[in-house]
Amino acid sequence: MMQHVKADEAMVPPAALEVSGVSHAYGRKRVLSDVSFTIPQGRFTVLLGLNGAGKTTLFSLICHLYDTRHGAIRIFGHDIARQPGQALRRLGIVFQARTLDLDLSIDQNLAYHASLHGIGRAAARERIGTLLQQVGMSDRLHDKVRALSGGQMRRVEIVRALLHRPPLLLLDEATVGLDIQSRADILATIRTLVAEEGISVLWATHLIDEVDVRDRVVLLHKGRVLADGRVSDVVSATGAENIGETFGILTQSEVQAEEVLR
Repeated sequence: MMQHVKADEAMVPPAALEVSGVSHAYGRKRVLSDVSFTIPQGRFTVLLGLNGAGKTTLFSLICHLYDTRHGAIRIFGHDIARQPGQALRRLGIVFQARTLDLDLSIDQNLAYHASLHGIGRAAARERIGTLLQQVGMSDRLHDKVRALSGGQMRRVEIVRALLHRPPLLLLDEATVGLDIQSRADILATIRTLVAEEGISVLWATHLIDEVDVRDRVVLLHKGRVLADGRVSDVVSATGAENIGETFGILTQSEVQAEEVLR
């Protein structure tokens, strides 16, 4: 009987991302406290938190820019501390800060990044063409990056993150500084990738209106996870009308708990 149970467990696919008991501090300032959540494969998950909640620090740990000293992070079952190569190969990242070379063309930026991943010229050319078409940028291939709008730069960064076909995509405040239409377009592009290609996405934002009722959501506040699950379940658990009201209720409860402890 035990052998049958283990065989069944072995068939369960690993989570796209598993964060278990992760804490982090800069000197004496703790910015993450026992953070745990799981991102299932093929889903769009929102990491929602105010500026300063710890979202960027958490992303830096997932990307292995910082060492994980407390807790564990696994990407498709691969521990980021023990198997960084295998874990990071499955990861695409769009950082909050712009990281494209403004003086190079879109093609040059993307071709250089493809070469870093060991993608040959012919394969890279085909992949770049396909992805640029998906994000509506195929006619700008030879334009210099500095000639692009903020939204267009973001689209190129998304293409760059997807060149090596990662099954997990992280985006840290990807719409910051963009106008309303550009924000909507970027979100629609990512949601389409999830629906059509089965990519797993962790979308970090402080903007309530970027959360859809069909999403999964992780509410992060002052380095702690206040809720984790489907938006509809998280909202109903607090008796609120929507995710914005839920966020307000949970953060206020956290403030009251801190005052009691003082």
